[in-house]
Amino acid sequence: QVQLVESGGGLVQAGGSLRLSCAASGRTFSSYIMAWFRQAPGKEREFVAAITRNGGNTYYQDSVKGRFTISRDNAQNTAYLQMNSLKPEDTAVYYCAANRRSYASTTAAVYDYWGQGTQVTVSS
Repeated sequence: QVQLVESGGGLVQAGGSLRLSCAASGRTFSSYIMAWFRQAPGKEREFVAAITRNGGNTYYQDSVKGRFTISRDNAQNTAYLQMNSLKPEDTAVYYCAANRRSYASTTAAVYDYWGQGTQVTVSS
């Protein structure tokens, strides 16, 4: 089992940047595929980005490609989401998630563990 704690959210102006972190407990972090999802008020939770166990492959939602970068440091048991050129439509609660399966997925139901979320607000 793994526990996930997000940090790094906040209020930023459009065009600004934020870096989210997801710290994981336990000694098996490198065995999990990691992902970020987000949920805006009144909307369903949606996939943002995912990264494979060794960081060799990454996947992104089309709307964040070229602006967001997912990464991980297995020695530090931490995943990151670097968000640049932020837009008001990026405003949401951002969640990190861990998946024990052998494939990355854009489907929230596939992920076994979730953090509590961190609020990102982008003002226009």
